[in-house]
Amino acid sequence: MPFSLVQMHQWLRKSKTMKCLLHQLIPPTFHSSGLVKPTIHSLPTSFLLSSWKSRAGFCGFGSKSWGVVRGMATTVDSSLSYLKQQEAAEIDELLMGPLGFSVDQLMELAGLSVASAVAEVYKPSEYSRVLAVCGPGNNGGDGLVAARHLYHFGYKPVICYPKRTSKPLYNGLVTQLESLSIPFLSMEDLPMDLSDNFDILVDAMFGFSFHGTPRPPFDDLIQRLIAVKNNELRHKKSPAIVSVDIPSGWHVEEGDLSSEGIKPDMLVSLTAPKLCAKKFSGPHHFLGGRFVPPSIVNKFKLQLPAYPGTSMCVRIGKPPKVDISSLRENYISPELLEEQVESNPFYQFQKWFDDAMAAGLKEPNAMALSTTGKDGKPSSRMVLLKGVDKDRFVWYTNYASRKARDISENPHAALLFYWDGLNRQVRIEGSVQKVSDEESVQYFHSRPRGSQIGAIASKQSTVIPGRQFLHHEYKELEMKYSDGSTIPKPTHWGGYMLKPESFEFWQGQQSRLHDRLRYRPEEVDGKRVWRIERLAP
Repeated sequence: MPFSLVQMHQWLRKSKTMKCLLHQLIPPTFHSSGLVKPTIHSLPTSFLLSSWKSRAGFCGFGSKSWGVVRGMATTVDSSLSYLKQQEAAEIDELLMGPLGFSVDQLMELAGLSVASAVAEVYKPSEYSRVLAVCGPGNNGGDGLVAARHLYHFGYKPVICYPKRTSKPLYNGLVTQLESLSIPFLSMEDLPMDLSDNFDILVDAMFGFSFHGTPRPPFDDLIQRLIAVKNNELRHKKSPAIVSVDIPSGWHVEEGDLSSEGIKPDMLVSLTAPKLCAKKFSGPHHFLGGRFVPPSIVNKFKLQLPAYPGTSMCVRIGKPPKVDISSLRENYISPELLEEQVESNPFYQFQKWFDDAMAAGLKEPNAMALSTTGKDGKPSSRMVLLKGVDKDRFVWYTNYASRKARDISENPHAALLFYWDGLNRQVRIEGSVQKVSDEESVQYFHSRPRGSQIGAIASKQSTVIPGRQFLHHEYKELEMKYSDGSTIPKPTHWGGYMLKPESFEFWQGQQSRLHDRLRYRPEEVDGKRVWRIERLAP
């Protein structure tokens, strides 16, 4: 498969970067001594690639729309910069000249940014059928890369690439897509009405360097995308249109001059929005370009939004207003059948927990803990599971906290695990008691020193005058133990264990016909066994 070395190195070549992201990329594994992390050397390359692609952030991102601005980029509302066509071209030349970027590097990041933006808004469970309409230049290359990433994100892409180029870079992209059995449709095979066959249309025909009037067959393709929105006027559902950097056919600075051009639902601007983006009126505007060097930002006073976390895209402007009552998910999951689950709920939990870790979900050991004191008022909070064995679930906390007071008054609680990526929940109810002090001491000293000091510094759930007070307490303790001596476990801190009296395993299904299997203990022939019952959703 002709991935270039540049493409592969984009994810894996810097081991220091991988090690820094190891905590985010690799979920913990349960051992008798607690949660541990595998090393980077013990992981298969396929896992690192998939994890890096889905989680890792780059210091920036872009494609053909880079260049140096000799003056200052156009700025609107003092919070965002917009580029003229010449400015964008100059940034492009600089990146692929003195700054050492190659076309395939920029194209790979551009396509990943587009795919990430699509995945932010359009879930593959509802918008799986994607048509990427790709032009002969770099914008088309961005579309080809985006289609590959969308395939790995769970979508079903189809490519329309009527004017192929013979350049090795583009031939390699085509071969990569063909190796995934992604179909290519000719103009003859492409339906005239795109509304019935696709949920998303990726417009990757022309970028910022295009000028003039589109020629065949792209004039026809643009008209088909325009017709899609005309279907809405006839109350016919239409696919979402996602334009890459510039809606094809628009003037790069003046926008849709005829007012009859493509009306995209999403625009993914690259590097910085071009001036035409001021005329974009769709609900979803995203920016990709997360490797803009500080020298360019400072020299040309670019004002760009900060990227959240490790995301490869950032939303520009306010998200569209949503009717909360209309928010819903139509889950698609394998059926959860009685004859397929483990007879012991602890084994079933471990099986699902392993699935959550294998899926790379963030903090699969996070659980909602609900307690009720003698006043009968329930309270919930998220805590981290730190141990599970044949008859108990263990976590650690401050014994002077509200949850601890509730448990001292009413030693019963409920746990809830929610694994969104798998459409699964597990509810567990039971009695609670403290673990032994020896067990708490052992776990306390397995924690990082900073966490040990934090447990002493924070009088959990008490009112404090401000964050600086907390920092002051921490710093004093940090100085006290700066000699590296053992930090004693505070008496007000330790573990709890919940011994389950019931489990419920929930698997989301279509049309609210969710699977719910409850386990309850009963005596059979003098032995404690678990009865499995199906509950109505």
